Amino acid sequence: MAYNGITVLVVEDELLIRMDIAAFLEDEGFKVHEASNADEAIALLNSSPDIKLMFTDIDMPGTMDGLKLAAAVRDRWPPVQIIVTSGHRQLSDELLPVHGRFFSKPYDHARVINAIREMVAAG
Repeated sequence: MAYNGITVLVVEDELLIRMDIAAFLEDEGFKVHEASNADEAIALLNSSPDIKLMFTDIDMPGTMDGLKLAAAVRDRWPPVQIIVTSGHRQLSDELLPVHGRFFSKPYDHARVINAIREMVAAG
């Protein structure tokens, strides 16, 4: 599928899960950057101004978890839309510390794609 002009940053410490969602997003026409933790994600955000949306897991090793990363991204890169995921926590969109969407794992890939398209179009 042709590139649709939307660049997504996938932040996930579990390699197979990260590879799966990244491959799915690429198949749907998204350009994808991958990071295994918050520090890598921030470095990519600093060097890639084309990122429109961040898709992050909550539970990750390193200097900050996905919720703290989401708050940092909201403060430093307000136009970037945020999707948060977790296999261990249940949150609703309203309970996120930032404006965004929440998906519990395992997530439905088609619902994730629809959410990304809606969020980027509205953003």
